[in-house]
Amino acid sequence: MTSKREQLEELLGPVVASLGCELWGIEYQTHGRNALLRIYIDGEDGVTVEDCEKVSRQASAVLDVEDPITGKYTLEVSSPGMDRPLYRLEQYQRFVGHQIEVRLRMPLEGQRKWRGLLAGVEGEEVVLRIDDENEYLLPIDSIERANIIPQFK
Repeated sequence: MTSKREQLEELLGPVVASLGCELWGIEYQTHGRNALLRIYIDGEDGVTVEDCEKVSRQASAVLDVEDPITGKYTLEVSSPGMDRPLYRLEQYQRFVGHQIEVRLRMPLEGQRKWRGLLAGVEGEEVVLRIDDENEYLLPIDSIERANIIPQFK
């Protein structure tokens, strides 16, 4: 059974690609009768407001025709930003060496929130190094949310 997010990624991925952007990720949240669909897009040189507008118009048209969301929803299209969320193993691989913040679905050693260095990816697991001494293997399916921690030099 595919999740709503996966269903929306399959539907909207080709739309975003056809406009010269990369579908970075999708967040789908329901709030009572209303829902929020947030589409993150990226590009080799970043994204512009115009890119977001184009993707929003095209995605809205496809969503109107395919109608995968019942009820009212708000559509947002944006760049992943400096504190970009990470969704897929390829994205974690791309940001090895960066500091990240991870929220797990279930506690590990009594805590759900972790901060550390993204040390690598092994199979279906993310390697998180804490304090240059301890490494933890976090299965991708156990991660509820992960974000890059922006570093300013």
